[in-house]
Amino acid sequence: MTATVTAGANKRTKKFTVKIAPEDPIFNGYLFSYFEGAGPKQTQEQIRFGVSSDAIHWTALNNNEPVLSSVNISSTGGVRDPHILRGEDDKTFFMVATDMFTVKNGWGYNPGIVLLRSKNLIDWSHGIINLEKSYPKLFPNVQWVWAPQTIYDPEVDKYLVYFTVKLKDKSALDFYCAYANKNFTAFENEPRLMFKAKYGAIDGDIVYKDGLYHFFYKGNTKNNDGKEIRNGIQQATAKSLRGPWVEDFKYIDAYSGTGTSVEGSGVFKLNNEDAYVLMYDLYGRLRYEFQRSTDLFTFTKTPETFTKNFYPRHGTVMSITRQEAERLSKEWTGVPAQLLGKQ
Repeated sequence: MTATVTAGANKRTKKFTVKIAPEDPIFNGYLFSYFEGAGPKQTQEQIRFGVSSDAIHWTALNNNEPVLSSVNISSTGGVRDPHILRGEDDKTFFMVATDMFTVKNGWGYNPGIVLLRSKNLIDWSHGIINLEKSYPKLFPNVQWVWAPQTIYDPEVDKYLVYFTVKLKDKSALDFYCAYANKNFTAFENEPRLMFKAKYGAIDGDIVYKDGLYHFFYKGNTKNNDGKEIRNGIQQATAKSLRGPWVEDFKYIDAYSGTGTSVEGSGVFKLNNEDAYVLMYDLYGRLRYEFQRSTDLFTFTKTPETFTKNFYPRHGTVMSITRQEAERLSKEWTGVPAQLLGKQ
């Protein structure tokens, strides 16, 4: 842009560089990234996609077959807990997942996580992070590295990956985090302790709203003898991703204290509404249910059920455009007609 300022007979012209922010995309549907809880066990721990036009009724893509082979992207041959995120440029997509193949190796140990990056939701580059090998002084005896997720940090213009770590000689389940490198293949710094819930926690999911970060996770309560007496979805809040996190010990999910356990909380905003969905995995019953909120503090009391033709385990949901749905449809079957504008 060129601006000219005149004062009497004096005139001065100056050129300015003006950056025009791109328009926000129009979202028409939702993409569910998950691993499967039914069918042949050898193929369950792989990434699959489901699609919906209303966030309630879901259809699996690719006939519920994996869209990515775990053999090609992980060190163990299996992945769990995929988290999918749209980048700030609205053109890049990120996924992270637990590098763990329990069907083959059991639950005793997993070394780290998988990082994936895509420009089209079809083709994904990847990196594998083994915490024990990459950071032997910090994690010399790691037992579990679980349920990673990614969030954009505007304070430093970087993507922060956070996850739960358990060491073999300690009972604590603490959240650690690190910034991903530009290629989203590794960390650019040593992971640091991010949040230490009083009784330990897993399956963290952070959502930003109105100047506050909401950290949802599966927490628990223990008695004076250290025995767990209750568990369910809880949250902590902070004004910065660096904390400090203020822990709220109340339970959010409708099943806490009922004897039915849930995990894998995932929160996403509904398209064209100032409303959010908190979904969770009823892993013992092969069900996924959800509760709604407008402020991320108060949630509906009665859970609702998704309609779907698959049995997802610990996944996450991201909004998508009609163009992205069409791209997915060209690669895999299963995108509903209404999302493609063919009603």
